[in-house]
Amino acid sequence: MSERLQPGDTAPAFTLPDADGNEVSLAAHKGRKVIVYFYPAALTPGCTKQACDFTDNLDALASAGYDVIGVSPDKPEKLAKFRDKENLKVTLVGDPSKEVLEAYGAFGEKKLYGKVVTGVIRSTVVVDEEGKVEHAFYNVKATGHVAKIMRDLGV
Repeated sequence: MSERLQPGDTAPAFTLPDADGNEVSLAAHKGRKVIVYFYPAALTPGCTKQACDFTDNLDALASAGYDVIGVSPDKPEKLAKFRDKENLKVTLVGDPSKEVLEAYGAFGEKKLYGKVVTGVIRSTVVVDEEGKVEHAFYNVKATGHVAKIMRDLGV
């Protein structure tokens, strides 16, 4: 299982394709805070609720200096379908190799309906302007999580 990140750690660099196949890198956001959230699969009920929550709060987060990037193991085509179907405004990127998910501690063993399985651990990492981890939340709930993050960040 991959190591979980702690506040003060350097956030692992990444460059991944977005829903349109364009490369999105963490480095391009230097100087702004970034909320990187990891979710299991596009077009599923919990992940849809979470993505819609981020989209609904994107203006408030952006005004407070935060960019939002959602990461899943999905391919860009599926991300595009997800974005278009749900009118999502949040940046979605795909990590089919799961390298970035593993680097962030968001892939490994988890409990699903009482069984231990290997998969994406719903997680959110807040990265500061210098690329350091400010907060790392693991095993978060799909619903209510965005409101909790906003409270924790004072947004």
